[in-house]
Amino acid sequence: MPRGDKSKYTDKQQRKADHIAESYEQRGVSEKEAEGRAWATVNKDDGGGNKSGSGRGVHTGHPAAHQGGKMGGRASAARSAAERSASAKKAVATRKRNAEHQVQS
Repeated sequence: MPRGDKSKYTDKQQRKADHIAESYEQRGVSEKEAEGRAWATVNKDDGGGNKSGSGRGVHTGHPAAHQGGKMGGRASAARSAAERSASAKKAVATRKRNAEHQVQS
């Protein structure tokens, strides 16, 4: 299989790459660069092309598409110490209540 051949990728992986490339192009990235980034993302998410064999379809960890939580710290940093403390106390109470509910079930 020559380098760059996409025949070993599933239809879903190819659709995913097309969608990612389209998104990059809308943001002003050149077509060639967008395609390269898209396939790099598919490879990162899925570990490359489709592989045959039992047990190969397992979850692949933390795909790039699910890393949006890194941005969450900004909202917390913008709140006062009192607000963060109140939120933490509320969370503790909720976890305690849920734990008690689990024991009763």
